[in-house]
Amino acid sequence: MAQQIPQSVLFCCDHNAIRSPIAEGMMKKFYGRSAYVQSAGVKNDLEIDGFAIAVCQEIGIEIAQHRSRSFEEMQAWGDDLGGFDLVVALSPASQRQALELTRIYHLDVEYWPIMDPTGLAEGREAKLAAYRETRDQIQARMLARFGPPLLADGASG
Repeated sequence: MAQQIPQSVLFCCDHNAIRSPIAEGMMKKFYGRSAYVQSAGVKNDLEIDGFAIAVCQEIGIEIAQHRSRSFEEMQAWGDDLGGFDLVVALSPASQRQALELTRIYHLDVEYWPIMDPTGLAEGREAKLAAYRETRDQIQARMLARFGPPLLADGASG
């Protein structure tokens, strides 16, 4: 059963290069300004992934401008991690980091086990298929958690 959309959501994964930027872009597209949405990684050692950009563009979500950032950078830039109503961890390492933060802040942390598509396939088409699977896993979890898109342009087309 879909629950109310939190006022602020932080999506996190390992590098903030694939899963969490896809989730951030999707959440903004589907639910607009009903929630403040950010994403972060345990590390920020990778740029936004080209395959992630491609599979998001297929459903009308633009993430090419995304800049990867870590939890530490978010705090350094003044984003108060304690200010998020919900942290959604998309990888085991980011779940550990998010749970670490709950020792300091009162945060709700959810873990969505989303597949990391990197290194799963060889060749462009096979890679795109793996990334689409990751994107679709995120979309299914998001719709189950927050309900149907609030915006008419949230439908894939």
